[in-house]
Amino acid sequence: MNSINISDSIKYIGVSTYDIDLFEGQYIVPNGMAYNSYVILDDKIAVMDTADSAVSEQWMSNLKEALNGRTPDYLVVQHLEPDHSGSVMDIVREYPEIKIVCTAKAKQMMPQFADINPDNIITEAEGDTLELGSHTLNFVLAPMVHWPEVMVSYESSEKVLFSADAFGKFGALDADEGWSCEARRYYFNIVGKYGKQVQVLLKKAAGLDIQTICPLHGPILTDTIGEVLSLYNTWSAYEPENEGVFIAYASIYGNTAKAAEKMKALLEEKGCPRVAIADLARDDMAECVEDAFRHSTLLCMASSYDGGVFTPMNDFLHHLKAKTFQNRRVALVENGSWAPSAARTMKAEFEQMKDITLVGDTVTIKTTLKDEDIQALDRLADEIK
Repeated sequence: MNSINISDSIKYIGVSTYDIDLFEGQYIVPNGMAYNSYVILDDKIAVMDTADSAVSEQWMSNLKEALNGRTPDYLVVQHLEPDHSGSVMDIVREYPEIKIVCTAKAKQMMPQFADINPDNIITEAEGDTLELGSHTLNFVLAPMVHWPEVMVSYESSEKVLFSADAFGKFGALDADEGWSCEARRYYFNIVGKYGKQVQVLLKKAAGLDIQTICPLHGPILTDTIGEVLSLYNTWSAYEPENEGVFIAYASIYGNTAKAAEKMKALLEEKGCPRVAIADLARDDMAECVEDAFRHSTLLCMASSYDGGVFTPMNDFLHHLKAKTFQNRRVALVENGSWAPSAARTMKAEFEQMKDITLVGDTVTIKTTLKDEDIQALDRLADEIK
């Protein structure tokens, strides 16, 4: 792959790959993944992060092509997660005099990821700068977005923000898809727990004149920066992006599934602005988490199981709690043949989450959907539409 010009002086040297089925060992990536890295060519040369060890050979080839025989002076390590630091030792072996630029926390954590001589590490604090010639890197600390050692870097002459994992998405660079869908799934499942810290970073970014965002995953952003920042503000403030209902169901023999489809039809008939539905046993769990955060109302419909709730729903609620699901309206429907227990279990989970408002009366179905159950679902739809 030939290097991509972001400008005359800033080159993209990352690697996209489709040779991956799971990102972080859990998130399906049918359209591959981009491991982004950049190099700034000036009097001094700064390499902005490396790439996953799985693509090290191609990454080093891209780097050498961009360098065109020159030797890099600095490697800026904004984030130590292995998908970005996996090639640190490759560049150090190739260019042993290179200086590593990172936060003090990253220096402390560095021995876990790379065997670097501490004398070759330069630590940067909030507001510190690195002069490269006509380019200047201004460092902004971003702890817990989404690791503790993270910083982002603003290049002031070309107004470029190197944003670490912020503003990234799933998918290779040439994936035929829009930004927001896979960026949303990426955000809520990877960064979403840390909304407060993202809000802090957004406030810092508001003071910068940003013309280009270079994230560590996903496309380089230019014309859509305003939209991207607005979405991140909504997401990190735990505000719903869309007024509407997300129906998440867990059905053992199909009866709860039929009730969920009936509820979807009722809501649509009543003019609910948006209705989404997912089978928690079959659909991508990360996408279900995304949809729960996206909508203003969550309707959980589940079978009772072993005195609790059917395991796909239990797993879903665990994921929501881990990602600090909050500030939403929630309604419950349970199914049980002799001792319904799903609603009690689901309610107990939601009571541990912040600013959850239970809406309407819980509907209890005994195995199959009957006329009186449909009437109860209809009343619930009136409450939540």
